[in-house]
Formats: sequence, C-alpha cells, structure tokens
Amino acid sequence: AASGRALRGAARAGVQPPPVRGLRASPRARSAMPSWVIDRYGRNDVLRFTRDMVFPTIHFPNEVIIKVHAASLNPIDLSMRSGYGATALNMKRDPLKIKSVDTEFPLTLGRDVSGVIMECGLSVSYFKPGDEVWAAIPPWKQGTLSEFVVASGNEVSFKPKCLSHTEAASLPYVGLTAWSAVNQVGGLNKSNCGGKRVLILGASGGVGTFAVQLLKAWGAHVTAVCSHDASTLMKKLGADDVIDYKSGNLEEQLKTLPLFDFILDNVGGSTEKWALDLLKKWSGATYVTLVTPFLINMDKLGVADGMLQTGVTVGSKTVKHLFKGVHYRWAFFMPSGPSLDEIAELVDSGKIQPVIDQVFSFSEVPKAFLKLEGGHARGKTVINVISKK
Repeated sequence: AASGRALRGAARAGVQPPPVRGLRASPRARSAMPSWVIDRYGRNDVLRFTRDMVFPTIHFPNEVIIKVHAASLNPIDLSMRSGYGATALNMKRDPLKIKSVDTEFPLTLGRDVSGVIMECGLSVSYFKPGDEVWAAIPPWKQGTLSEFVVASGNEVSFKPKCLSHTEAASLPYVGLTAWSAVNQVGGLNKSNCGGKRVLILGASGGVGTFAVQLLKAWGAHVTAVCSHDASTLMKKLGADDVIDYKSGNLEEQLKTLPLFDFILDNVGGSTEKWALDLLKKWSGATYVTLVTPFLINMDKLGVADGMLQTGVTVGSKTVKHLFKGVHYRWAFFMPSGPSLDEIAELVDSGKIQPVIDQVFSFSEVPKAFLKLEGGHARGKTVINVISKK
C-alpha cells in the first residue's frame, strides 16, 4: 500500500520524491506554539488556551508535522474532555510505562485536521513540505486544536482538490468511522452494494450524513432515521426514505417497510433490542453498531477485566444473533491514509460533500464545544485554526 501511495503521491504532486531529510522539528527550531489544552477532565471550564504548548517533534521516521489550517469537533472530543476512555488510551499512549511523567496532561483534543505538510521523517517519500493534506489523528495522540500536529504518514492523505481546508476538516474522522463500519466491518463496497436495502439510525449527525452519501454513491437504497427538521437535508444527500423518529413509535414505523440487508446504528441503547428483527434472515444481513461498551468497561473495571467483559459481551451477542440468521458486529474509528485516498476520490468526483453546521474561529473553541454539547447539530462543527479573530 505504501509503495502504491508513494507513486500516486509523486504523480499527483508532479514531482519526484524529495531527497531524504533528517528528523527535526522545524527549520525555525521553535519550542512552543498556541494550543487549546486540558489539564484535568471535566466540563467546558477545563479548556485552557496557551501559547506555550510544546512544539511537536518527529520521533519516528514515518511521521510528518502538519501546520493545522482547520480542525473539527466530534462527540469523542466531548467524551475525552470528561475522561471517557482514559484507561485504555493511557495504556496505548505508554504501553511499556517508559515515560518518567505518569500523566497525559496537558492534553490537546481534536481529531480532524486539514493543513499543510511542514516537515517529513526519514522514510516518508510520498509527501513533501508544502503538500495540502487531511487526516484523522487517533485519540491516543495529541490532537489538532493546535497550530501544528504530528501524524504518521500512513494516517495522512492528499486533501480533496475541490474542498477548502475548512470544508475538508469536517470529513476525516466521521468518514473513516463510517468507512470502518460499512466497508471493513460490514463488508459493503461499490461492487456489492447495488440494490441493497440499508437502514441508518441517527442519520443527521456527522457519521450519518457521510454514511448516507457513501452508500448512495455505491448504489444502495437508503432509509434514514432522523428528526423531522433534518428530513430536507437527508433528501438532499440522496436518502430514498426518511423516517421521523419523533412522529410515532419508530419500531412500528420501520416494521411496515421491507426488511433490510444492512443496518448502521449510530444511536445504540434500546434500538439494539428490536433493530435486528428488521434484517433479512439467513441472507448474510448485518447489523453494525458504533455504540459499544469497550472503553467504558476498561474505565470501570481496569484493562484486563474490562477487555474480558467486553469479549464476553460481544461474543454472546454475536452467537445469539447468528442463531437467528443475522450478523451482529461492533465497529470503531480506524485511522487510515489509504481509506482517505478513496474518500478523496469520491469527494472530488462530487459523490460526497461536506455537511457543516457551523464554523468557529480558533479563539472560540470553548463556544464550539458548547455548540456540540447542545446536540441536534446538522453536520459538523468546524474550527478555522488559522483565522486571526
């Protein structure tokens, strides 16, 4: 994959790969940068602006430093601000307990980035300084609400040419989460999706709006569940049927429709008790939920017991539903530059467009968190990091 991306990257850039460069933070040898950080977990008052965040450095030869032009917020940022997943994420941050300081703070949130490559590690041949890129940074790394961020080269992709940085920053995290659920876990792709009946629960959020467009681009018949005020947006994005979950008993409304081949659940909770009955039996039909207890179990029970409990839960549910003739799966966000390459092609061909609810300046990050916390967003909350407001 890396060699293919190298050739494609060089071809798209119209240049030969750059000469090998050493590991260094920046030619300007800066030591600090502006960033929004948290020093403890809690509510919105834990967000703190600083101009003294440590400037990122390249530690591995496949890493790049990106100057952040725009970022966006996702529900995971609200959860991480409150400490969700801290046990598992801290284990991932320092699995061998090497660090002398046993704390993740100060911690920068934000997963999405659209910006410009500033510096490359020794083994990075498919990007060069000046390239416009986008990426979703995994949650165990320092985030993108900062002037610069470090990413692994295999997490980064060339930004779609047709989008501004502000537009591009709205897509990577939700796009890769939907891609993981639909393609890597659900097994759907452009060659096998035509004519399949798909149900998306919670269709008006970031993942939902992306999934509707992706599945329509692949030829599926999409039924979107959302509130009434999002129905116009759903139709604009291509949904064939739009169901208002507030206009009566949702389960009964959906039972009047033909059975589905695939269900993507962004809601969880009680929906899991009845949603699988809407699938076609003994046909390979699959239910994929993005609402899982994995990180919560580890926070509550510790790493070992949390992983054991999670394994028992998913195993028992999978077997139970398999006996009923349907597949039950969990899906998670997975960082992937190659998947972003494919998403960029769909964006540049006009099949997927960003859905942005509101754009905030870098100085308004706490306001942006409050906006996201209020719920009922139609699309994404974006931060224009390089704005001077």
